[in-house]
Formats: sequence, structure tokens, C-alpha cells
Amino acid sequence: MTNNGSLDGGKSFSRPINDRVIFVQVLVAVLLSINFVLIATFFMKDTFYTNMRYILFANALFSDCINLIITDLLLIFIYFSVPLQTWSCLIFFIVSSLYNYVTPLTLTAMSLERYAAICMPLHHGELCTMSRALQGILTIHSIGFIPCLVTLIVFFSSTTFIFLKQYRICSVEVFMLYRWQDHLRSAISQFYFLIMCIIIAFSYVKIMKVAKAASGENKESTQKGLRTVILHAFQLLLCLIQLWTPFIEAAVLQIELNLYLNVRYFNYICFNLAPRSLSPLIYGLRDEAFVLALKRFVLCCPFIKKLKL
Repeated sequence: MTNNGSLDGGKSFSRPINDRVIFVQVLVAVLLSINFVLIATFFMKDTFYTNMRYILFANALFSDCINLIITDLLLIFIYFSVPLQTWSCLIFFIVSSLYNYVTPLTLTAMSLERYAAICMPLHHGELCTMSRALQGILTIHSIGFIPCLVTLIVFFSSTTFIFLKQYRICSVEVFMLYRWQDHLRSAISQFYFLIMCIIIAFSYVKIMKVAKAASGENKESTQKGLRTVILHAFQLLLCLIQLWTPFIEAAVLQIELNLYLNVRYFNYICFNLAPRSLSPLIYGLRDEAFVLALKRFVLCCPFIKKLKL
């Protein structure tokens, strides 16, 4: 069995707040503020919440917000060695695991939407309706929940109710009771990685072919779509690397706790916060219609006006 790092009696150990903790909190607060403003802008115009492109964008923003809040709380609990009862940790694990997959799956769906818009313009309106966008979001969450469901089924089949009442430092390793569970979770992550990479590559190749044959305004629009897919691919790469970080962290945890905390901090900055800072740039600030609505929202926001006064 693997070592899950339990703490007897639910005792926590205080650590001083350093610059790294403050930096993460400021960065998370900034990203959440930007995402909340973009989500509010999304609901300003019906052209946004009736368009699949923007609906998927809003879903990505919502997923990023949930992920940022949950992972930041877990990072704080781990840094200050705050133990939680296993059943409480289970709730964090379910939400965190789900939205770790929802974001890359949404990015994959957004790439497919760009493929449909550029390569099948005559059918785009039929394929990318509001109802289909909502069905797509439901499908994304269902597919994203499968890895978590597999982990939970294996976990509950291997443990007892007493285990859920024990206090432990909350991390995914708590639910990995045997080595083969890690291997199973790794195999599922790699399978998802492979499928999403194939879809992104397919979209890129198809759009690139259309870009070579296009001319004039169509060429400019197609090139913009191609750049969007490339940015999605880079963002998706960072998100998918994040799916592998728990396996690295689990190995490091067996060596030394402080090294584990340092590695976890690095992974959190590079593969959790970084890709979630790209969503506003890829769609929010590169889309002319959305930028105009954003400016109108900021100028009309009562809170902003009070700050100016």
C-alpha cells in the first residue's frame, strides 16, 4: 500500500506566510477578478449566450474559476499542513478532478467549433446551435467525470467507513491505496491526452488546408481561426501536463515533504495558473465584439465609477 501521509489526531503544524504564498493569492485574485468580469460581460448581450462559440468560452471561464478556488484552497491546506477528514477531502477531490478535465475538454470542443465554422460554413449554423452547445457542455462534464468515477469506485471497494473519518493532509494521493491505482489513473489520463491531441491536430490540419486555399477576407478570417487553434493547442498542452503532475508529486512525496511542497508550488504556477490566464487572452481580448461589450461593461459598472470618484 502507498503512504498517504495521515496525521494522528487531526493536528496541524503552523508555517510562516512567505512571499510565495502571498504571490499565489494575489495572482489567483487577479485571475478570478478578470474571469468574473468576462463572465458578467458574457451575459450582457443575447448574441453571446445564444452563440456556441461564446457559450463554450463562458464554460471554460466558469471551469477555470472553480478550479482556481478549489486548488488554491487545497494548496493553502497543504502548505499549512491543515488536516481534513477524508470525507471532506473527498468532496474537494471530486470537484477538482472533474474541472481538471472539463477545461481541456472544453478547449477541444472550441477547436472543433472553429473547424466547423471555417471548414463547414454552410452547416455551421445548424451544427452549432445554443441547444447543441448546452448538450455539449453536459457531455463535457459527463466525460470529465469518468476518471473521477473510476477512482471513487476503486477507492470505495478497497476501504472502510472508518477510513473516511480519519484526518489526513488532503491530496489525491489519499485515495490511491495501491500502486496499481496510480497506474490506472495514469492510463486514463494518457488516453484522454491522446484523444484530445488527435482532435486538436485534426482541426489544425483541416483549417490549415482551407487557409492555403482561401483568399481576401476569407483568408484573414481563416488565418485568425488557425491562430486560435494554435493557442488552444498550447493552452491544452499546459492543461494536459497538469494531468500528469499528480504522478510526479506522488513520487516526490515519498522522498521528502518540503521537496514535495516546492514541486507542487512550481506545478501549480506553471500548469494550473498559466493555462487559465490564457482563456481571457485567446477569446476575451482577441474578439472585437466581446472587447466592445467588455469596454461598455467596465465603463457602466457602478463599482468602477465609484473607484474613479
